[in-house]
Amino acid sequence: MVSALGLTGVLGGCGLGGGSSDVTLRLVAADYGDSAANSSKKYWAGLVERYEAEHPDVKIDVDVYSWNDVDRKVKEMVDAGDPPDMAQIGAYADYAAEGELYKAGDLLSIPVQADFLSQLTTAGEVNSVQYGMPFASSTRVLFYNKKLFAEAGATPPQTWDELAEAAEALDAKGVKYPYALPLGPEEAQAETMQWLLSGDGGYTDLMGTYTIDSAQNVETFSWLKDELVGKGLTGPVAPGKLDRAAAFAAFAAGDVGMLNGHPSLMEMAKEKGVEFGMVPTPGIDGVSPVTLGVADWMMAFKKNGHRDQVGDFLDFVYSEENVLDFSREYNLLPVTTSASRTMAASDQDKDLKPFLDQLTTSELYPVGNTSWAAVNAAVKKQIGKAVAPNGSPAGVLGGLQATATRAESRE
Repeated sequence: MVSALGLTGVLGGCGLGGGSSDVTLRLVAADYGDSAANSSKKYWAGLVERYEAEHPDVKIDVDVYSWNDVDRKVKEMVDAGDPPDMAQIGAYADYAAEGELYKAGDLLSIPVQADFLSQLTTAGEVNSVQYGMPFASSTRVLFYNKKLFAEAGATPPQTWDELAEAAEALDAKGVKYPYALPLGPEEAQAETMQWLLSGDGGYTDLMGTYTIDSAQNVETFSWLKDELVGKGLTGPVAPGKLDRAAAFAAFAAGDVGMLNGHPSLMEMAKEKGVEFGMVPTPGIDGVSPVTLGVADWMMAFKKNGHRDQVGDFLDFVYSEENVLDFSREYNLLPVTTSASRTMAASDQDKDLKPFLDQLTTSELYPVGNTSWAAVNAAVKKQIGKAVAPNGSPAGVLGGLQATATRAESRE
């Protein structure tokens, strides 16, 4: 979700328990910061210090790793038979399917578990049982460059046709990327899902069955290929070679008319002095009723026991104050109803309001399917070919559906 570039390091608990604590809990967490100054180590250090002050018999050791390393580190620990007590990483389903995780209901108090936003709770379930506890979330909106739009006489789009018209107007004014379409391997699954949802499709149907090559999805990618990419409206880099980070950097440099973005793009654009606007995702015949939501996950491994201590600590982690602190520090959306309500009503969070407004109608990746990892990897590798000059949207989506079907049969 967030490709943070934080430093890899180890952070010890810094509370009052010292060596006399009865239980030491190990947490491995991802770094959402992009420098030592805002590393997640600081967030966890403060939280752990407050918790240990109230619980002298419990010590919390936190290891914080960059997003490039954290999932692999946890897998290595699990494979070695020495999992941490808790992991805050990108995916939980494989560990849940192997029977290695506590159920959320066996850890959290009822008010805390009930406070999670409902679609995030559902996304944390395997076979209707919640194992993944959402930790951070974000949604996407369409960013547009106000200066470039004004010069082109374009208006922020609400439909695909309006988006194409705006792209043509921007192109006529020499804008380098009228619409930036990052279908490169870094995060193609996100851009793809946002477009599929806006065309009344998606990766799966309501029952969770993969429908990647549905008529709606083929129509969506045919439209992208013919109306945007084929008309030269997506810039000098082929979409299949354009990564999200490069697209964001180009927007911050003033070279992009519009693109789908999440909250971190706000800070990048502000730092470079780009005046931008944000509107909900355009859909095939009006504003898209559903948009992409993304979440990262907290999970607790059963191997070491300590169920009661882990549950008590997680109740603290998910207090409204701590959820708000984390969300505000990293421009992310709260995963709980209580913190979301506070943020929606708060002046200090007004920049995040467009994203918050989308959260209740967002749809998440099918992360509860252990097959998703294989499908995700295939989408990143193949989807750019669907909009290439000689590409076949139906052929590429059909191939991805076959990959999904094979992955499902192995579950």
